[in-house]
Amino acid sequence: MKKAYVLEQDASLPPTKTKPLMTGILVMAIVLASGWQIGFSFSELMDGLPNMWELVVQLVPPDWAYFSEVTAPMLETIRMAVVGTTLGGLVAFPLAMLAARNIFFSRWVTVPARLILNLIRTLPELLLAALFVAIFGIGPIPGIFALMLFSLGIITKLFYESIESIDPGPMEAMTAVGANKIKWIVFGVVPQVMSSFISFFLYAFEINIRAAAVLGLVGAGGIGLYYEKTLGFFQYGQTSSVIVYTLIVVLIIDYCSMGIREKLT
Repeated sequence: MKKAYVLEQDASLPPTKTKPLMTGILVMAIVLASGWQIGFSFSELMDGLPNMWELVVQLVPPDWAYFSEVTAPMLETIRMAVVGTTLGGLVAFPLAMLAARNIFFSRWVTVPARLILNLIRTLPELLLAALFVAIFGIGPIPGIFALMLFSLGIITKLFYESIESIDPGPMEAMTAVGANKIKWIVFGVVPQVMSSFISFFLYAFEINIRAAAVLGLVGAGGIGLYYEKTLGFFQYGQTSSVIVYTLIVVLIIDYCSMGIREKLT
């Protein structure tokens, strides 16, 4: 009986081992089919590598003197990210509460909130910036509104998922003593999720620094205008200096943000 049991156990091993193999084959087939459908070619990629190398050579060395000219637009980019992320975070907080199913149990509340959220996340920030440029004209205002909606989509999505995973005990206790919905949220929900909200806010701010640098390509202000200007005139040394400047700012903000998030956890 023992030998028969061992044989049955061994016979069940191959299907278990073939599952990851079949998954890998399926994923590879999807990747190859997608590449074939869009006309991806390794030969074209290899043909383009010399051109990529020529561009890299032209970017070196950076025009260090150009740093003084792009300092003001870089500060404008940071301010755009600060204002846009803050406005998006302020709207994201109540919208996330409306979208969380453990806060509002009615589908008439959660479903419309999630539909609005999905609509916002569907629109890329460059399209949003282009639309706002058409409305407000060239400048930082379109960039701020684009970053606000972009931040709203990211923060709300992460935040309402965090809300749905909180401990229901405090809310049940408050319901038992007759607390209303506002007190229920303020004293039962917010203390559990505030650190997560700040972490998501900082994460969105990091992304917005990079996004704000690109929005200038469509006229939404900030350092992106200088990317377009220097590339348009083939001034690759100045383009390189803008890239290096942006990298330094992003690294500093990432380091500070990481330190703050570590203290919150």
